Amino acid sequence: MGIFSRFKKQAPPKPPCSTVIVAAGSSTRMGMDKVMLPLCGVPVIVHSIRAFQQAPSVGEVVVVTREELISPIADLCREYGLSKVCKVIRGGASRTESVRLGTLETDPDAAVLAVHDGARPLVTAELVERTVAKALEANAAAPAVPVKDTVKVAVDGVVQSTPDRATLFAVQTPQIFEASLLRAALQKALDDDAAVTDDCSAVERLGMKVVLVPGDEGNIKLTTATDLVLAEGLMEGRL
Repeated sequence: MGIFSRFKKQAPPKPPCSTVIVAAGSSTRMGMDKVMLPLCGVPVIVHSIRAFQQAPSVGEVVVVTREELISPIADLCREYGLSKVCKVIRGGASRTESVRLGTLETDPDAAVLAVHDGARPLVTAELVERTVAKALEANAAAPAVPVKDTVKVAVDGVVQSTPDRATLFAVQTPQIFEASLLRAALQKALDDDAAVTDDCSAVERLGMKVVLVPGDEGNIKLTTATDLVLAEGLMEGRL
């Protein structure tokens, strides 16, 4: 028995990353529910999930959304074979609260947690893998692209300063962190009622460094109707 037990199949190691996709916003600037809009014939949220479905380092996906979208999104996941989506849950009163609720539903053994905007449908599995690898190495990583325009700091319409463009980057998602670090950072931000616009900001408040990896110019976030038109062109160029 002991001899043969050596030849028993070992279970493959779990993928190190669990993902929270946040799709709980009100879409006020779009004027309609952007994550359910068709993009090249497929709902935006499906595109946003697909990259994580295809990424080998991702073991599961939790989608956080508004209550009225829970059933429709769950139905889409079944329809499009998005088998890594293990839960679709209701979000909170703020983005930070929604992300925190999502992290509480992920595998407690996941080494790193990724957070991705549901309205970024052009994310690729390659970008996910690149960011996961850096997060496993550095505890906190996010994709970013250099800012192309000159940026002005202004108060009441009057320019105060012009930052060096070489030091400015537009940060994208997925933003990926060591699991306990992200959970602690989100809870601290909520406890302090801190207005953080992304998860990197929450982690930075703890004095932790976030390492940037090369982002993707096509990984745009859909905010206005113009963005949807741009996304259609970008996606058609990939097909």
